[in-house]
Amino acid sequence: MNKIVIIGANNFQVPLIKKAGEMGLETFVFAWEEGAVGRDYCDHFYPISIMEKEKILSIAREINPVAVVSIGSDLASITVNYLAEELGLPGNSMRCSELTTNKFLMRERLSERGISCPGFVRHTSGTGSTDANHLRYPLIIKPVDRSGSRGVTKIKTMFEMPDAVARALTESFCGECVIEEFVTGKEYSVEMISFRGEHHFLQITEKETTGAPYFVESGQHQPASLSEAVKNKIIATVTSALYALEVTNGASHTEVLVTKENEVYIVETGARMGGDYIGSHLVRLSTGYDFLKGTIQVAMGEFEEPLLDKPAFSGIYYEIPKPGIITEVIDNTNLYPEIVQTEVYYKVGYQLPEVKESNQRAASFIYQSISKKFEYDPSILQIITEQR
Repeated sequence: MNKIVIIGANNFQVPLIKKAGEMGLETFVFAWEEGAVGRDYCDHFYPISIMEKEKILSIAREINPVAVVSIGSDLASITVNYLAEELGLPGNSMRCSELTTNKFLMRERLSERGISCPGFVRHTSGTGSTDANHLRYPLIIKPVDRSGSRGVTKIKTMFEMPDAVARALTESFCGECVIEEFVTGKEYSVEMISFRGEHHFLQITEKETTGAPYFVESGQHQPASLSEAVKNKIIATVTSALYALEVTNGASHTEVLVTKENEVYIVETGARMGGDYIGSHLVRLSTGYDFLKGTIQVAMGEFEEPLLDKPAFSGIYYEIPKPGIITEVIDNTNLYPEIVQTEVYYKVGYQLPEVKESNQRAASFIYQSISKKFEYDPSILQIITEQR
């Protein structure tokens, strides 16, 4: 039986672990033990931090896998590419890892290649104030090396800068943040798969967020409602970004903003599958293409041209209640045939904070609809909270 190494074992990785098993691969999973729900679905589990690349490599050499893979995690992708390079397996270069997991380096490369992105500067912990006077407010402050809305704040005046920078630096692994201009526009993400430097479009996802100041994603929907001309412009811009960022193999997830004038700005590109079930579930539901299987095949050095032959509407809605103690969960999702999966992340009695990051959302449901986008109704899934 062929063996595969999977980096990470949180909820995002479970569909990948299951898919590898369905493909007849023997799964070897490495992750922190805390929160490693994927250990229940793999053949072999190693409670080793995904950041301990050399330790994992030593064990992987003994395993002799045919592929190394992960989805939905920038941090895991660094280790995946390191292992793939050392083991002589398909992956992306370590330079690609740097460019796609550091928002400042990404901005710098895209700007050098003439690809539209907001004005920006970098701020490093311990350097005092950073000259951002040439940037136009409002601004977005982000850690350079985190995802999932961690440490992201929108500010309207210079007086908000110190607190926003401090929050971003606290979340950053390397103690750096990027300060960039806020571009007004509609946000989308573009899901693609690459093989040996050739990039193949799969789907465009339309996003909903909680808005300022934290911009936590509250919904994802496929396909995005766009004209053919704007869709093609987005695909061309993202393809150029993938070349610029040296992405050659595997899934990618690129966030873009489209202005009222239909100008396309790159927000960021991850050389990995999108989280929030975008890659693992929504792409297959809206196109018929098994993105998980394709990603594993690329990691094995195999590729089949994506066949997008089952168009439909798919999406996910997140329940983001007011902060407080959960007193009741009202779940009516079983009344709707379009809803294919429901998850409630916390039990009655849990103290919900104000939602500032994606991992604080309370519940979600995934839908598939053949004829049109499934419209949200708050009565479908409710998390009732109260202050005490």
